[in-house]
Amino acid sequence: MVALLRGVNVGGATRVPMADLRRVVVDAGYDAVRTYVNSGNVVLAADGTDTEAVAATLRAACAAAFPVAPDVVVRTRDELHAVLAANPFLDRDEDPTHHHVVFLPGTSPARTPDVEVTPPEDLAVAGREVYLYLPGGIGRSVLAARLARRPGPAGTARNWRTVTTLARMADEPV
Repeated sequence: MVALLRGVNVGGATRVPMADLRRVVVDAGYDAVRTYVNSGNVVLAADGTDTEAVAATLRAACAAAFPVAPDVVVRTRDELHAVLAANPFLDRDEDPTHHHVVFLPGTSPARTPDVEVTPPEDLAVAGREVYLYLPGGIGRSVLAARLARRPGPAGTARNWRTVTTLARMADEPV
């Protein structure tokens, strides 16, 4: 499974050292715990496929261990591979910095956000994910800013390089 923590290490008040995060995840009962980059990406082994139970356990464990209580979105290895296969924008270009995925919590399919999309930026919804095509990058994206300000369930965004790397890590034998 892959756990994605929202808002970790984006500012001084949200600092979560990855070594401490790995320890918290192991102490919560999970095995083969690995992190990727310093932004709350955790690959772990868990019994079963109940991603919501894993997310709830990790939310509680992080809230108890850190001054920040991040939301946690969890996907199975197979779900993450389905995310890779569903990206509708890969035919536009292969630059991984132009492709982003917003992973939404819960089990319900996502709805298309009610935001204005100005080309060449674009968005599409598939399953519980919102795919973003941001050829100018996320930092200067008008679309990303509009999404961040809209009401509704908050997800956690990852760039395409991170998503593909996490999928490879989830494939590695434990």
